[in-house]
Amino acid sequence: MLFRLLLLALVVLTSVAGRASAQAPTWKAGLAKAIITPEKSVWLAGYGSKRPPDGKLHDIWMKALALEDPRGNRAVLVTSDFQGVPKEMSDNVFAQLKKKLNLERHQVMITFSHNHCGPRLGLDLVDYYPVEEEQVKLVDEYTALMEARMVEMIAESLKQVQPVTLRLGAGKTTFAVNRRNNREADVADMLAKNVPLKGPVDHAVPVLTVTGADRKLLAVVFGYACHPTTLSFTKWCGDFPGFAQIALEKNHPGTLAMFVNTCGGDQNPLPRRKVELCEKYGNMLAAAVEEALKQPLKTVSPGLRTAFSYVDLAYEKVITRPELENFAAKDANAIRKRWAARMLKKLDAGEKFAAAYPYPLHAWRLGKELLVLGMGAETVVDYSLRFKVEFGPGTWVFGYADDMISYIPSRRVWAEGGYEGGYNLYEYGRPALRWAGDVEDRIATAMKKLVKSVPAE
Repeated sequence: MLFRLLLLALVVLTSVAGRASAQAPTWKAGLAKAIITPEKSVWLAGYGSKRPPDGKLHDIWMKALALEDPRGNRAVLVTSDFQGVPKEMSDNVFAQLKKKLNLERHQVMITFSHNHCGPRLGLDLVDYYPVEEEQVKLVDEYTALMEARMVEMIAESLKQVQPVTLRLGAGKTTFAVNRRNNREADVADMLAKNVPLKGPVDHAVPVLTVTGADRKLLAVVFGYACHPTTLSFTKWCGDFPGFAQIALEKNHPGTLAMFVNTCGGDQNPLPRRKVELCEKYGNMLAAAVEEALKQPLKTVSPGLRTAFSYVDLAYEKVITRPELENFAAKDANAIRKRWAARMLKKLDAGEKFAAAYPYPLHAWRLGKELLVLGMGAETVVDYSLRFKVEFGPGTWVFGYADDMISYIPSRRVWAEGGYEGGYNLYEYGRPALRWAGDVEDRIATAMKKLVKSVPAE
């Protein structure tokens, strides 16, 4: 009798231990955030004009999610309310992370929402703005401060790692409009009359939750493909992603909400230009996340693999000195005129312009369920739509990662021309007016190779 009781107890204990083991967190994660609202009068970024700040709607932030799998493999995702992080800044951050934290480039992805109510940074869109000595000084000081603060924030996120469970979900919201195929002035009337809008869009809202051992929601990472350009005034705020993050953090006290712009280079929130519309879109995005949280979520199995590479994107034609001299002397476009003058100074200093630009690509594999692809700059929506088909369910495609290079057109957009696919690279300081027509092919080939290097376990 005693033997039978002992055997029964052993079976019960084994069953309980098995269930506990199955439910135990298999990942570790750490979180940190840092305020980025400038304390001095750094101009707001974007829109090709001088915009000194005159207050704020709410503070703006950068945030970090550090991940570690059971084998000790680590990765850190940074999200931010910046308009654009220039290569010089991210390179400095990556160098400091290697020196201070022994983090390699493939382990860190720095994303920015492309918010146009955020501050200037370094050489990002440098020719957009009139050159004023005091502003140059303020931007340089602020950029250096943000570099240091980002490194500190990432270090803090790594210190905070704790056992967690990662889960996946998805929502949907529809305020993004393909701006290439729908005139802004027509959209409100088209929506009122239920006239179908034109052009490709990606209305998916991917969601990743980070839950602690006590089942508390620690963080929610979510994305959407759309320009944060609802507002064009001169107050600090995070545009619709800022309002969405505020709403989610209010709904879930103690939770860190992190937004990533997927591939919204040709997508606008329309209609726009009113604060109430901006808050409405933020609440719509937050509601899509909340709806996803109510549905059954898929647990992400343990295992982390990360890869990074550059692919050279060729220019259609490198600009020449005579062409620059002509722009500098006669061009009525102030941005192009400033660009030409700056490029001539580079030539005078002995610089030779490269025929291609090193384009950054990331591939992160989280378990069997999630593949995160990171792409530099303003990728148009075609890339997200293509790669989600090509690499299958569980694929997230992030644009606006590491480097605010320029618009990155698909072959379709390049052939059509227009703002995102035409002769506008001067706005971003590139030594050319247009990309070569094969940029999508180059990116797709390189991404396929990168994804093969991080197979699912």
